[in-house]
Amino acid sequence: MNGSMLITTTHEIAGKRIVRTVGLVRGNTIRARHVGRDFMAGLKNMIGGEISEYTKMIAECREEALDRMIAQAAENGANAVVGVRFATSEMMEHAAELLAYGTAVVVEDRD
Repeated sequence: MNGSMLITTTHEIAGKRIVRTVGLVRGNTIRARHVGRDFMAGLKNMIGGEISEYTKMIAECREEALDRMIAQAAENGANAVVGVRFATSEMMEHAAELLAYGTAVVVEDRD
């Protein structure tokens, strides 16, 4: 996935200095809910507890969006992404988008 690419939600990286801002990078994925998962989620909602099917699906979506964001940063010559955030939006009744975005930068070690 990210090899030597540094990814952070902060706008600075300890021990590094930003020498060039590459620009906005993003990665997204859109997933549709599965009828079987919805049925199981409905049962869990009645009895309580974690809906592990959705937890797993969201974790996979998050990783895919991050991978795509990192690939875009690498293609643009960055070695780090700062200020990383996630956003979600409903695309239609049973589909949602997960977006990862941040600022691609080039960092060097502080002297």
